Amino acid sequence: MRNILVVGGSRYFGKTLVTLLREAGNTVTVLNRGSAAPPFGVGRLVADRDDEGALRAALGARTFDVVVDQVCYTPLQAAVARRVFAGRTGRYVMTSTMEVYDPATLSGPADPGRRVPVTEEDADPGRAPSPAAHPWWDPWEVERRIGPVRAYAEGKRQAEAVFLREPAFPSVPVRVAHVLGGGPADFTGRLAHYVGRIGSGSPVSVHEAPYATSFIHHLEIAEFLRWAAEGEFTGPVNAASHGALDVTALCEAVAERLGRPPRYRVVAAGAEASPFSFDRAYAMDNGRAAALGFRFGRTSDWLPAAITEAARAA
Repeated sequence: MRNILVVGGSRYFGKTLVTLLREAGNTVTVLNRGSAAPPFGVGRLVADRDDEGALRAALGARTFDVVVDQVCYTPLQAAVARRVFAGRTGRYVMTSTMEVYDPATLSGPADPGRRVPVTEEDADPGRAPSPAAHPWWDPWEVERRIGPVRAYAEGKRQAEAVFLREPAFPSVPVRVAHVLGGGPADFTGRLAHYVGRIGSGSPVSVHEAPYATSFIHHLEIAEFLRWAAEGEFTGPVNAASHGALDVTALCEAVAERLGRPPRYRVVAAGAEASPFSFDRAYAMDNGRAAALGFRFGRTSDWLPAAITEAARAA
């Protein structure tokens, strides 16, 4: 049994993670800004994680075996966490993203020899630029300067770098694939986008030759994070179900479930398309996690039920 703090954990798969940790016999505490009460049997601390003084005050003298950080988006947030939790935790699991691999958000020229699917070595946080490169104290300004997609990916890359460059504790950045499923709990609306477009007969905007991307079910990523919290390994790890899909395969799966044929509108090169239509390759290899003992499901096995959930929630 471990004493585990979850930073965030108030919505979507974070809520499931908290429940799984508790059901596994761990002592679980949630720290957030008080927007939602935790499940029965789970402790609660209220603080803004960006406010270092308030965070220290809320924690008091508490220590933890593991911290799972669900809401670390910038290097400044990571730096605060690194200072505050140094000496307080034996393990730090950060929920990161597969977007750290996205070549469209990387600085400098593309790597022509890059492997696909990408492995953990294909995104090296040690080469991340200094946090001073962008005004991370004002995330809205960063988004204005470089766009929200690049700001999200760059923020996660640099947050990973803070934990990995000069470790204050063993850390595990979990690079999460695109999460689907959960019906109304899925606040992103991305799967609902396809259900709505195809269900209404509206065309879906896609690239002429879209690349496959990686997905994971919302219950599977919650279980993966529980497994990572209770493990001993360190360093970045990819989390994705077996079986990458391109946007047309996703649309065909939605169409089969709805009984309506998909319609497509091909966008020009460089133009914005629907979610999960990509004109560059960065689907993930999940071999490291599988070798460490996690058993992933297949996207094709859980996707039909996730589509049905989204359709019922519409």
